[in-house]
Amino acid sequence: MTAVAPAAPRLVLADRVLGRSLPLDVVLVATGAALTALLAQVAVPLYPVPITGQTLAVLLVGATLGAARGAISLALYAVLGIVGLPVFSDYASGVDVILGPTGGYILGFIVSAALVGWLSERAWERQVLKALATFAAGTLVVFAVGLPWLAVALGLDVWQTLNGGLFPFLIGGAIKALIAAGLLPLAWWGAGRLEKRRAESDAA
Repeated sequence: MTAVAPAAPRLVLADRVLGRSLPLDVVLVATGAALTALLAQVAVPLYPVPITGQTLAVLLVGATLGAARGAISLALYAVLGIVGLPVFSDYASGVDVILGPTGGYILGFIVSAALVGWLSERAWERQVLKALATFAAGTLVVFAVGLPWLAVALGLDVWQTLNGGLFPFLIGGAIKALIAAGLLPLAWWGAGRLEKRRAESDAA
């Protein structure tokens, strides 16, 4: 009976640039959570849901770390906020944030990072059009989880939910997806150039 060789791991940008090891994975997961916390403070106050930079962080973390590490990173971000670290928007923290109107968006970040990471493991983030589709899908997932949560938390009807939790974010979400779709193919191009220079230097 012939043994089946294990499938080769699917590389994402972090693997291509930095390699892969357990200690590095821990650092990358923590860094992803920290980036999300930082961009959460880039906010335009709105009620009931503020406009923040978190979604851009989620897209970048998922794309660069892959499905598993991306989801774990965003889960870590949520846990840090729940236990009291001021990582949510406007330096908020606590389980009340998760149980409140914006909690669904935070949980949606985890699903979004997993989806974007899964597509990135299949090289969707390396070409602009596929990258744009990837990040648009990741953005929509956040709303797919966040909007029903918002409606239940505040007792809103469909129109009130869309008015408060979707329509104000459409332009910003599109801009974030475009930024990520521009950055990731460029980063892959840069990684290829760096790898080529290293190979040329080793051959010299």
